[in-house]
Amino acid sequence: MIDGFLDDLQRMNKRQFLYQVLYFGMIISSTTMIWKGSKVLTGCESPIVIVSSGSMEPAFHRGDILFLTNYEEEPVRVGEIVVFKIKGRDVPIVHRVLKLHEKSNGTVKFLTKGDNNSVDDRGLYAPGQQWLEKSDIVGRARGFLPYVGMVKILMHPIVKFAVLVYLGLNVLVHRE
Repeated sequence: MIDGFLDDLQRMNKRQFLYQVLYFGMIISSTTMIWKGSKVLTGCESPIVIVSSGSMEPAFHRGDILFLTNYEEEPVRVGEIVVFKIKGRDVPIVHRVLKLHEKSNGTVKFLTKGDNNSVDDRGLYAPGQQWLEKSDIVGRARGFLPYVGMVKILMHPIVKFAVLVYLGLNVLVHRE
């Protein structure tokens, strides 16, 4: 594998190598533009998430990919499936809105629960937090692909990195 890579690299002239570097840069920039564009179109910081636990079964299973939107003008309703982040935690949580609490000043707070959980999510929230606010919501589920995300869940981070490096080097070296 490495010998073939080095042979391909030695056969390339500077112009071919520069072309491959530019092609690789084009792939990276196109991917970035698509991701940033989808963030603008959906109003969501992360328009795609992978369900990582069984707390939403039978609605969603571990490994399902969810497509999200988060438009400011749409009110959150009881029964909607939302993705939210807790202050101090990196992993977003996918659960259903169980209750709404509207204050007289117009602010709305939410209580969530996983369909497969026996209790609400107050135990998951930040210490002292009893309700979620609009700012905690990452997005709302609008569609999904079943089990496609299992590849990412099962793959070890070192393997993911190795696969990305291998694919990047292939783009740089192979001329097909």
